[in-house]
Amino acid sequence: MIEQHIILEGIDYVSFYGANNTHLTMLKKLYPKLRIVARDNIIKVIGDEEEQERFRIVVNRLIEHCSKYNKIDEEAIIDAINGKKSDKGSDSNVIVYNINGKPIYPRSENQCKLVEEFRKNDMIFAVGPAGTGKTYTAIALAVRALKNREIRKIILSRPAVEAGEKLGFLPGDMRDKIDPYLQPLYDALEDMIPNAKLKEYMDSNVIQIAPLAFMRGRTLNDAIVILDEAQNTTPQQIKMFLTRMGNNTKMVITGDMTQVDLPQNQKSGLMQAIHILKDIKGISFIELNKKDIVRHKLVTRIVEAYESYEKKEKEKETN
Repeated sequence: MIEQHIILEGIDYVSFYGANNTHLTMLKKLYPKLRIVARDNIIKVIGDEEEQERFRIVVNRLIEHCSKYNKIDEEAIIDAINGKKSDKGSDSNVIVYNINGKPIYPRSENQCKLVEEFRKNDMIFAVGPAGTGKTYTAIALAVRALKNREIRKIILSRPAVEAGEKLGFLPGDMRDKIDPYLQPLYDALEDMIPNAKLKEYMDSNVIQIAPLAFMRGRTLNDAIVILDEAQNTTPQQIKMFLTRMGNNTKMVITGDMTQVDLPQNQKSGLMQAIHILKDIKGISFIELNKKDIVRHKLVTRIVEAYESYEKKEKEKETN
């Protein structure tokens, strides 16, 4: 008897095997002449050599499908056996698929511009109000590049600026104190990468999430690096961050100038950086607005109300 090992690389093997190993059970029934044993991400196959080769081809097709859509189902298994690619319709605008196999694509004009500028430039500044999808779109682009093996790692960072609560008074060790600031980045990743695979990526530092201060002294190669909430950086901090850029690396810097949490006497590094770098070739600047808001419709109304209030307050100050 010939024995062959197939390694499930680049995918979440839990999703591949299915709930209660339903997909694996189906494959075993479809290949009764083979003895198929799965352990973690390794499938051991024993039996006829020609039948093994047919099975290996099917598994490779399913790996490709699972890598793209984050899941497989009975239809995908039958399509793989028949040599047919699963048809999910036109996906020219799709960035990636979420953990439920649903497409993630740009949903506004400026989000489309962000996707296009990401393709053409190595550094992108995306500035706009809450809910415009700037961070979510940037993370989707990074996940796609990782899946396509265009990069080796994703690095996500935020300045840990205290907004109301002092870090020292929060419970737990330093990681416990820092993690709440980084939770929006975890949320986006958990929507795009199955939990087991995400844990594997983070344990192996393929995906790194860290406060901005942890970037000092590093050279970031073969990566997509996203700095979120950049309006809360100081001029020194953002300069430090931007100069970490290494070979085969793209940077996306996002921020919202209406939500600066720095002390009143502290200048935001984001606006200064945009002013200094506005004429540098290879850097793109995208300004999102309330038309790009993709959250609940009330978010647009809230943004408009605050804009109106702030305009009136400025008029009072000038009079």
